[in-house]
Amino acid sequence: MTRILAVLAVVLMASSGWLGFQLYERNEEDRRHQDILAAARQSVLNFTSLDYRHYERDSKTVLNGATGEFKKQFSAQTAELTKIVAENKSVSEGQIIDVGIARADDRTARVLVVADGKVTNVAAPEGTSRNYRLQLDLVFEDGQWLTSNVEFVG
Repeated sequence: MTRILAVLAVVLMASSGWLGFQLYERNEEDRRHQDILAAARQSVLNFTSLDYRHYERDSKTVLNGATGEFKKQFSAQTAELTKIVAENKSVSEGQIIDVGIARADDRTARVLVVADGKVTNVAAPEGTSRNYRLQLDLVFEDGQWLTSNVEFVG
């Protein structure tokens, strides 16, 4: 009887340990997904909310959340964009409609984002609506999720 109780105790402890580990893994995955979604939302808001009156600051904010090819492309276009945005007195305000993870692991993620925006400028002082359907690739670098690629889709 003592042996049976000992075996049952070992089985119970092993099962508890396994279930605890599974719960821990699930919580870590949920936390990682929330971090990925938050980074994607912020990246798209930064990218779609720009104001000619402080475009230098706004573009730096975009670059601070960027890496890789996206950072190279945006950096290369910043001087030209600054001029165009200032000449047209452009102001855009983005709003996230929906966001979802297409795939993710510990170091990379692909996220789909639906956003709307209102853009005002010299040509459209009342503003025009914009709809954005974006695919973002993110990478985990230096403790944060950064946008490495942005593609307009659908």
